[in-house]
Amino acid sequence: MGDGIGRYRGTESRLSWENRLPQWLRRRPREDAAEGESARLDLLLATAAAGLPLAPAAYPAGYSCSCERIGCPTPARHPVSFAWQTQSTTDRDTIERWADDQPEANFITATGMVHDVLDVPLEAGRAALERLLAEGIDVGPVAESGDGRMLFFTATRGTPEVEDEWWPCELDCHPETMDEHPGLRWHSRGSYVLVPPARLADDVVISWARGPEHPLPDPLTLLEALADACTKYAQEADSQDLDHHSVAWPLSR
Repeated sequence: MGDGIGRYRGTESRLSWENRLPQWLRRRPREDAAEGESARLDLLLATAAAGLPLAPAAYPAGYSCSCERIGCPTPARHPVSFAWQTQSTTDRDTIERWADDQPEANFITATGMVHDVLDVPLEAGRAALERLLAEGIDVGPVAESGDGRMLFFTATRGTPEVEDEWWPCELDCHPETMDEHPGLRWHSRGSYVLVPPARLADDVVISWARGPEHPLPDPLTLLEALADACTKYAQEADSQDLDHHSVAWPLSR
């Protein structure tokens, strides 16, 4: 996972993210549970305060999912309610109640309402992030997942005035688009992603590399660097006979 919010140049405002995150993600003695829950809640409230609407999600239960669905295709990655799009909110009281009632729950944020997310393989994302910061381009919040993905949070293009300009996240699942920009997924209207702090099976965690206090950029300012990095990553993976289509989620449930 990332080394914290101050990992990359241009992220000098370390705040307390990198110190607070492990307090909740690591298994702690019972006497420290309250402190860990407070750190988790602070992170969630800061994300909501940045305008990202949240809703409760499943969490790992052993090697399976808390939803208890047999063969759940996305364990600990999906919302609890099928009404997650209308349920998603930035209301502080509601999020506090959810976090208190469901202390182990992950949280998702619905995309295409306020923000979109460009979801890329971790190695490609790190290369693109270094390039973007070196070029002085404003980069918004960025999350890293221990299972090999990096999420770039941007302003949304999910509700354009001209409907023909809407680019749904499903587009990148089509073979022609995946060949052109391998490994890149654009989460917009009708999609969602997990927000830090989140836990998956096998002690995989999702954390902020750049926190939600960073303003959301226009996605088009990041797209070229991300697409170039994904293409290079795919070419290198092909030369090593590796799978360059690392899992982008959510998948169909």
